[in-house]
Amino acid sequence: MAAPAYGQANEAPAAAAPDEIIVTGSRIPTIRDEGPSAVTVIDSNAIRANGYTTVPELLASMTQNSGETMSPQSGNSADFTPGAQQVDLRGLGPNHTLVLVNGRRIADFPLPYVGRSNFTDISNIPVSLIDRVEILSGAASAIYGSDAIAGVINFKMKEKLDGVTLDYRYGRTQHGGGASHRITATAGWSTDRFTIAGGIEYIDQRPLWAYSRSIQDGTDDSPVASTAIPRRTFLRIDENVDYIDPPVGACDALAGLNYGSIITAFRPRYGNYCGSKTSIGYGTIVSGRKGFNSFGTMSYELSDNAKLFADFQLGISKLRLMYDVTSWAFEQTSSSSDNYFFNAFTGQLEDWSRQFTPEETGGLQMQHTKQTTYSITPGIRGDFGKSWNYELSFNYSRYSSTVRWPQIVGKKAQDLFLGPRLGIDAGTGYPIYDADPTRLYTALTRAEYDSIFAYTTYRPYSWTNNLQATLTNGELFQLPGGALGVALVAEYGKQGYNLRPDPLALTDYYYSWQDSDGVGKRSHAAVGGEVRAPVIDGVTLTGAARYDRFGFAGRNVGKFTYNGGIEVRPVESLLFRAAYGTAFRAPDLHYLFTGPGNVETSVNDYRLCQENNQAIDECDYADTGVVASRSGNRDLKPETGRTLTAGMVFSPTPRLHLSVDYFRVTLTNQVDDLDAERLMRIEADCVPATPGGAATLDPNSPSCQDAFARIKRFSGGALDGQVASILINPVNIAREKTSGIDVALRGTLPTGIGDFTLSIGHSHVFKHSFQQYPGDPVINKLAYDSSYYIPRDKSNASLTWSQDAVKFTLSGTRLGKLPNYDEDAYIKASYLFNATLQYDFTDYLRGSLTVRNLLDKMPVKDPTWSSYPYYNASWYDSVGRSMFLQLTYKLGGAAL
Repeated sequence: MAAPAYGQANEAPAAAAPDEIIVTGSRIPTIRDEGPSAVTVIDSNAIRANGYTTVPELLASMTQNSGETMSPQSGNSADFTPGAQQVDLRGLGPNHTLVLVNGRRIADFPLPYVGRSNFTDISNIPVSLIDRVEILSGAASAIYGSDAIAGVINFKMKEKLDGVTLDYRYGRTQHGGGASHRITATAGWSTDRFTIAGGIEYIDQRPLWAYSRSIQDGTDDSPVASTAIPRRTFLRIDENVDYIDPPVGACDALAGLNYGSIITAFRPRYGNYCGSKTSIGYGTIVSGRKGFNSFGTMSYELSDNAKLFADFQLGISKLRLMYDVTSWAFEQTSSSSDNYFFNAFTGQLEDWSRQFTPEETGGLQMQHTKQTTYSITPGIRGDFGKSWNYELSFNYSRYSSTVRWPQIVGKKAQDLFLGPRLGIDAGTGYPIYDADPTRLYTALTRAEYDSIFAYTTYRPYSWTNNLQATLTNGELFQLPGGALGVALVAEYGKQGYNLRPDPLALTDYYYSWQDSDGVGKRSHAAVGGEVRAPVIDGVTLTGAARYDRFGFAGRNVGKFTYNGGIEVRPVESLLFRAAYGTAFRAPDLHYLFTGPGNVETSVNDYRLCQENNQAIDECDYADTGVVASRSGNRDLKPETGRTLTAGMVFSPTPRLHLSVDYFRVTLTNQVDDLDAERLMRIEADCVPATPGGAATLDPNSPSCQDAFARIKRFSGGALDGQVASILINPVNIAREKTSGIDVALRGTLPTGIGDFTLSIGHSHVFKHSFQQYPGDPVINKLAYDSSYYIPRDKSNASLTWSQDAVKFTLSGTRLGKLPNYDEDAYIKASYLFNATLQYDFTDYLRGSLTVRNLLDKMPVKDPTWSSYPYYNASWYDSVGRSMFLQLTYKLGGAAL
């Protein structure tokens, strides 16, 4: 990557060559360590001192990373993106943050985020091979093109290596489970003309099971009475949604299942069933992972003015995770929510469902994923003339995966439990079966379970390639304030993906699931330029402009973006800066090319709850199963954005650094799937709560009319008036806007007993608003009743003491208050502390002990969070205190 302008750092940056600084933000070489936009930098020493054991942990502590993303124990993560993790700068969505490795794009995760948009998986980036991480939060499309709306994160890998460095880390949790081993080796070697450097990492992360944590090992942990009841393992329902009593003694006969936890249970207002309190804990909090990652670089000097180079990366990971046990319920088709049948055996309408137990399935069935990533970037760089530098490179990156999910085959299970279909009941219109209820309440043999079970296998892949040419000149000519710098860039590339799902998953073959296919590609061309002009002593102007053009689905979409900045230094120790930029994002491939599909989900039917005067936590229509239908939209327009930043940096001595920066990001034409739960809320607000009353929203408003058209309700039958399906295809949303302030302080105090270094970072969001369609009410995404879980405040801090061979660091992260589950109040802020003690036994042998979650804090209690795991899993986990012992040994070269 070319040499960019450098911004504020929360942690000490890695040492760079004295004649240039290489940080995300520009392509023009400079010796200044600040630019018109703030860049946060954390180097490998700070990563180790702060106890970050993975890239997701590292980025989770960054104050700019304020968006809610899926955790490894999320159902959406297990279903849509197993093993992947995301980063979300400014809470604008993972697909609005551009992730680079050595300044170059990498292939997207091949499966879409929540089944919707493309994103970059950060879980496979090896933290032990990172030299530094650079975070530019703000629009950078004029520099990097599409995607860089919320910001850019660049992982700079270790390249300047000498000797051989061996590193081993062992980790364990205090409360059991989740042990890990990591082995890393890096080496570098060079001759007069040839240089090669690289590293390999092997990791063995054992799974951490939910049942090993008392906070979520059973339904008794629910703080809400309505869900603090056993799970419905064996259940029959009549047409009035009342539970039908199990046959006498049925639950007792099943008592040995689910590790001996099946009991006769009762749900108030519904009735009796056979259930288990502990089966809800049969899932993983931390996925099991065994993986190998490598990164390397090599170069050969053809002459004094030309150097061939190649960067390469290869990673292979195998993951194991589990979200829940397999289950089955009667359904007419996967696209129907009205799933009653007429039981000739009992003479009534019924609905049957059951979950399968470890004794029937042969143990806990895990989901298995193999991920393979690789990239290669060959090129040539050099210089000519007095001060011109050039680089021509070609980058190819690919991410492929094989995912195996355990599934129940719908028709086979239906035949096993209900027998053959006998026709259609003339009186009700429902299918007829002669089904003896004792069949439902009989444990399956392993052979019976195997006859209705199968693994569905997906083999998705994504790829990207890019040919890029850059010309830079840091000293084109002299201005009164210094040398004028310029950079020119031209790019051409392509990008594509293919979900390659199991063909049977696109039909009604598997229970409760009819997935969608997705395959597509696009081409991309761009030209751009930058200029850095020190117009007078102490005043520097910067500017960039770029034109990008995408071709896809028979369309061509082009966009011109620009940015400009100013730096004013009245004295050497004080900098005032400001930058304004435009940004855009071409529509995601999956938003464009996904095929039609259905997924069963659940929503709260706010309309029926208010019509029946029932609170949502006791409503008969809460957590109602519905079918969500979606398909791609090839007419989507590009998203556009604007960013303004302004601030100051004060550094009176090399030991003290203070920065304050304001940010404002505005998105227009934002692409997103409509949220089913939010559509249900809108619909309820569009109808009077009481007969003759007034609706909260104008029924003729665009949002109301859209909600009425998308929500289909049953007419007649047992489910008359209830929701049948919801259409949630992607659309261009009108507007989203966020603004706030970032503050960072770093200071070092030398004393007779060692050096003390304090680093503090804080981000405060002033506003974060969202408007679905022009003319609709503006939603405050920071409000507790907005259906969003975004913190207004996030902070991190570290205090390091070092003397001679010893270094001790205490670090912490504060997450501000978040909405509670009922969205009628906030829960309190949370704190997470880590500590690392490091000791250099010799110049070539280093040891360290890290304790993560030093105070063994569990998630903040929310007395309204009725959904498992009874806390917001996007922000918290119940891993508890963890310890990591690390030893590093170096053979040859400079000291550690």
